Amino acid sequence: MHRIEDYALIGDEQTAALVGADGSVDWLCLPRFDSAACFARLLGDEDNGHWRIAPVGADRCARRAYRPDTLILDTEWETPDGAVRVTDLMPQRDRAPDLVRIVQGVRGEVTVRSTLRLRFDYGSVVPWVRREDGHRVAVAGPDSVWLRSEPEVRTWGEDSGTLSEFTVREGERVAFVLTWHPSHEPRPPLIDPYSALRHSTADWRAWAARCRYDGPYRDAVVRSLITLKALTYAPTGGIVAAPTTSLPEEPGGVRNWDYRFCWLRDATLTLNTLLAAGYQEEAEAWRNWLLRAVAGDPADLQIMYGLAGERRLPEFELPWLSGFGGAAPVRIGNAAVDQLQLDVYGEVMDSLDLARRSGLSPQPDVWALQTVLMDYLRTAWRQPDEGLWEVRGGRRHFVHSKVMVWVAADRAVRTLREHPDFDGDLDGWRALRDEVHREVCEKGYDPERNTFTQFYGSRELDAALLLIPRVGFLPPDDPRVLGTIDAVRAELEQNGFLHRYSTDRATVDGLPGTEGTFLVCSFWLADALHMTGRKKEARELFERLLGLANDVGLLAEEYDPAGGRLLGNFPQAFSHIGLVNTALALFGDEGAG
Repeated sequence: MHRIEDYALIGDEQTAALVGADGSVDWLCLPRFDSAACFARLLGDEDNGHWRIAPVGADRCARRAYRPDTLILDTEWETPDGAVRVTDLMPQRDRAPDLVRIVQGVRGEVTVRSTLRLRFDYGSVVPWVRREDGHRVAVAGPDSVWLRSEPEVRTWGEDSGTLSEFTVREGERVAFVLTWHPSHEPRPPLIDPYSALRHSTADWRAWAARCRYDGPYRDAVVRSLITLKALTYAPTGGIVAAPTTSLPEEPGGVRNWDYRFCWLRDATLTLNTLLAAGYQEEAEAWRNWLLRAVAGDPADLQIMYGLAGERRLPEFELPWLSGFGGAAPVRIGNAAVDQLQLDVYGEVMDSLDLARRSGLSPQPDVWALQTVLMDYLRTAWRQPDEGLWEVRGGRRHFVHSKVMVWVAADRAVRTLREHPDFDGDLDGWRALRDEVHREVCEKGYDPERNTFTQFYGSRELDAALLLIPRVGFLPPDDPRVLGTIDAVRAELEQNGFLHRYSTDRATVDGLPGTEGTFLVCSFWLADALHMTGRKKEARELFERLLGLANDVGLLAEEYDPAGGRLLGNFPQAFSHIGLVNTALALFGDEGAG
C-alpha cells in the first residue's frame, strides 16, 4: 500500500498532481485545485484513474529528486537491462493545463510501459476515448483530455484505458503531453514538451534566486518556498492549504477533510514568510486576495474561502471512493466554512498591519475595512467560538481566540499611534485591548499549574498557546509564558513532537479516534524555545522536524511517531510556512541576503 510520503508534487500554480514512487500520477484535479479529479487512485484504486509510466516489471523507482530550485521531478529506474529517467512537470499555462512526461534512456536498453486510465468526476465517470488528428481524446460531459504521444498508443478493453509499450536506449527521449480543455471548446494549441521543460526550468530557477535567505538549510527553505508557490492559485493570489482532500489524520480513521481552499488563519504567517524571504510581489497578491475575500459585512467574515474568494463550500461525501488506506469517508467541500472563529479577525488585522508596515503598495479603503472589523469585535469578542482548530464538538471560550482578539485591538491602536491622521476610536480600542488582556489572564490561566489553558475553566492545553509571546500578548520571559511552554511539552509531546491538543480523553473536537502530531505546532515550539533563550533545544527540534520530510523535501500536515509515517493532507502549506518561519527565526541573522 502507498504511504503519503511516497508522493511528490508537480503543478502549474493553478492545480497540482501527486506522482508516486512507482511512477504513477494518482491525483490530479483539472482545471483548478478544487475541480473534480480525473486521477483519483490516491483515494481509491486503479479503476478510479491514474497514469503510470515505468519499466515493464518494475515496482518502485531507484531514486527521485527535484531538479535544483525547480518543481521539475526526475524519477530514475534501474533494471537488469539498463536505466531510464522519467521527467514530470506541469508548465505554467498560457490557456490550458498540460501534464508533460518525458522518458529518457540513461544506460542500456529498457522497455517502458505507459498505462493511462482517465476517470472524470473523482473516478466515477469513464470517458469515451477516440482517435483524432493522430492523438487520443477522452470526453465525458464538460471534460475533454487530449493525449499526445510520440510512441504509438492503443486503447484496450471496455474500461477505455490507453496503453503504450516502447523501448528507449541511452540518449533517446520519448515525450507524452496530457492536455485538458472544456469539451465544448476547440482543442487548445499544442505545446512543445522539450521547450516547455527548458522554459519551466529557467522560470523556477529565476524565481528561487529571489530568495533573500542564504543561511543554514537553505535547500529546505527554498523547497518549502517553491511548494508554497506551487500551492498558489496564480489568477487570484490565494494559497490553498493543500492540493488534496481526505488524506487521513489517523490511519483508517474518519478525520478526513478537504483542504483545497484558502484559510484566513494562514494569512499572518504566509505574509511573514513571503515578505521575510524577499517575495514582495507574491505577498501583495496574497494581501489583495485577502482584501477581496473579506469585503462585506464583518459579521459574515468566514474562516476560509474558495480560490477566487467563493463563499459557498458545501461538504458532501463520495461513497464510491474507499479512501486512502481505507480511511473513509472521502469528503468534498468543508462544513467548517460556517463556523465562528474569532481568531481570524486578529489574523486579518495583523496581516493588514504587517502589509502596511512592510511598505506594500497602499490599497484604498483598507483602513476603513479595518475600522469596521474593530466595531464588530467590540461586542462579538464575548461570544464562544469553534476556535483555531475548527472543532465540531461545540463552541467554547478558547484562549487562543481571545488572544487574537487582543491582537486585533493592539494592531488597531498601534496603527493610530503611527498614523495620527487616520480616523479611529483610539481610547475605545485601547480599552477593549486592556479588557481582553485582563480577562484572558484571569479566566484562561491556571495559577496552580502555571499555564494558560485551552479554554476558560478547562484543564486541557493547546499548542496554539505557544503563540502568546510571538504575537506580543506577553513577553517571552514572563513566568506564565515559560510555564505554558513547559506544560504544553509535558502534556502534548510524543517522541519529541507536539499534538495540537489531547485526544486521549474527552475532547472538544467531537470526533472519534486520534490523530498524529501536528507539524506546525512543533515548529511553534521551536520558535517559543528560541524566543525564551533555549536556542540549542530549538535548533535540535528544528533539525528533527527537517528529518520528517520525505525524500523530495515535502511535509504533510501531521506525523505519526509510533508508525514513523506522515499523516494528513499533503503537502501542507501550514507545515512549510512553519519550516520557513522557524529557519528565519533561528538563523535569520546568518542568512540575511
